[in-house]
Amino acid sequence: MWKETIKLENVYDFDQALDRLAIDPLHLINVEKRSVRLPIYETNEVVVVKGIGTSNEPAFEVSGSQEETKEIVLAEVARIFQWHAPLTAIHEHFQATDLREIFNERKGTPRVLDFSPYACLVKCIVHQQLNLKFAHTLTERFVHAYGYEHDGVWFYPSPETVAQISIEELRSLQFSQRKAEYLVGLSQLIVENELKLHELETLSDEEVVRTLVKIRGVGPWTAQNFLMFALGRDNLFPKADIGLQKAVQKLYQLDKKPTLDEMDKYSQNWEPYLSYASLYLWRSIE
Repeated sequence: MWKETIKLENVYDFDQALDRLAIDPLHLINVEKRSVRLPIYETNEVVVVKGIGTSNEPAFEVSGSQEETKEIVLAEVARIFQWHAPLTAIHEHFQATDLREIFNERKGTPRVLDFSPYACLVKCIVHQQLNLKFAHTLTERFVHAYGYEHDGVWFYPSPETVAQISIEELRSLQFSQRKAEYLVGLSQLIVENELKLHELETLSDEEVVRTLVKIRGVGPWTAQNFLMFALGRDNLFPKADIGLQKAVQKLYQLDKKPTLDEMDKYSQNWEPYLSYASLYLWRSIE
């Protein structure tokens, strides 16, 4: 067993991070202890991340079981929780914008990445055109059926496993025909090395989008969400997202949802941190 204390120089509201993670029933959160049990796909182990500081003086206790993988785990936890993001500077940037109030209400809210790039793509495909509650229910069914549990935490199934699933099996879980085909097809591309997820990290945002939208079932919305929540890119604003449109409508008290051109116009001053603008807008209506 090992335990490490991490302190950050930036503002960081860990409770906001846990609050958003708790929306997904697959995440194992303890609000009272301010902790989360985290699946580490790279080393196939579970670690516990606990908040022991404040928003203005953030500190964390990370504990794991395998000393030999400690450095890999710490790097992965830092990546997932975006501990290197300049949240103080980002907060200051938005003080001169129309999002000032939203940022002040949730100062230091971090963007937490999905626990694996593959899980992120799977989740995005499952969530397409579904209300949030059923999307989480369907994802949970899928992971419970084909993933595995380790130390009380659920891991998504591997692409190798999903590539072998029949469409009929997924249909029995209430997947649509197309969505079932998308998941199996995506997984087969990865297994056959036609899609190398780790190589996407080296590409520009535009190159990642061009690569992903060639895949059946992956459109711009999914590609942009992958950039934000798998690769941690900072300047994405998926303007076709219904939730974002509703949040902008609420922010500006519009009679109807904004057009895509209006979304472009409103978001001009939010660069180069459009991903954080998106996150805070989503939080404003959750």
